[in-house]
Amino acid sequence: GSEAYFKIEEIGLPEVLIDAPQLDFLCVEAVLEGMLLSAYKGDVFKSKGRTALKLETIQIINNFISEQSLERIKLISEVINECRDLTNAPLSHLDSEQLGEWFVAEGTKAGLKVEVFNKARISALKMGGLLSVNRGSAKEPSFSIFEWKPSNALNVKPVVLIGKGIVFDTGGISLKPSANMEEMKADMAGGALVFSVMKLLSLLKIPLYVVGLVPATDNHPGENAMVPGDVITIYGGKTVEVLNTDAEGRLILADALSYSSHYNPELVIDFATLTGSARMTIGKYAIGAMQKDARQWMDLLLHLGFVTHERLIEFPLWDDMAEVLDSDIADVKNIGGKNAGMMTAGHFLSKFIDTSWIHLDIAPVAYSETKDYYLPKGATGFGIRLMLRFLEAYADVIQEQK
Repeated sequence: GSEAYFKIEEIGLPEVLIDAPQLDFLCVEAVLEGMLLSAYKGDVFKSKGRTALKLETIQIINNFISEQSLERIKLISEVINECRDLTNAPLSHLDSEQLGEWFVAEGTKAGLKVEVFNKARISALKMGGLLSVNRGSAKEPSFSIFEWKPSNALNVKPVVLIGKGIVFDTGGISLKPSANMEEMKADMAGGALVFSVMKLLSLLKIPLYVVGLVPATDNHPGENAMVPGDVITIYGGKTVEVLNTDAEGRLILADALSYSSHYNPELVIDFATLTGSARMTIGKYAIGAMQKDARQWMDLLLHLGFVTHERLIEFPLWDDMAEVLDSDIADVKNIGGKNAGMMTAGHFLSKFIDTSWIHLDIAPVAYSETKDYYLPKGATGFGIRLMLRFLEAYADVIQEQK
């Protein structure tokens, strides 16, 4: 579908007819998704406005696809492209306060229950990870909560989705190199993904109780910024010795993971552009995945990764790996040295969650330096189709067990 779209654009056709009456549904779906996702234009900040599409209409003749299915494919593609816009937005246009406001407006419009904690509420809850990362910022942090709980929900205990919402990451006092730092506007890709999935659950009326959590701030080296050697207290009381302020995403996720116990969830899944180690290990080809007490659900995710071509590679959480996180002065250090960084980051997070949990490091796939078929240069929206399929399959499993 992607190759066809770019050829049609090259020719300049305003309308195309796909005459494929016997093509099976999955093939039709793949072709249309490829075309619609390839149509994304990320030049929203051009003074002349976003580049207009040459192709305006796609018609299809097929015996196996319904009007309802076509609308579903269109909706999913629109939400993914919206997620790309949100993730691509620079700090000049989207700080943590504005992100919370956007979530309220767009989430409410989509039918979600939305609540955003401000700094006063975050302070009252003693979310020390989020507050500490925010210390160098000129903007207040936000902690956004989305709830989709339809009357026909099949589950009593919710699935909780958590997305990292670092709207820009300079590294803080442990400053990043300047090369490619502009890409750090996409360090909230996990948060954007969680909102997009929650929006689709509501718009598609999926009968599942799901909660989304997005802690958000930027990470700047301000005059009051967190420094290496600080000891901070995460929501719930565990203490962290901060050795590197550029390992900040895990600190705000620790608050959210700990807070998720408030919902007594059946399963928690977090999404984060967490480590450069993941990208160095996997390249641009897959999500780095780890799990604790969630074998059944990880196996389902791995399978659906191949179905959607939003693949995952599972990595272990061996107990002896956690030793590098031991601190002499606090409960845990926020980094474990230069080796196995993706897995030690996963181990760090595991210390703040006591229920079934899956960690997805989307750093390899959330942002692309080049255009790659239906994945554009910039934010990709990778993982949304996977998670929608997963949650629908999760609902099917619960239904079968009733």
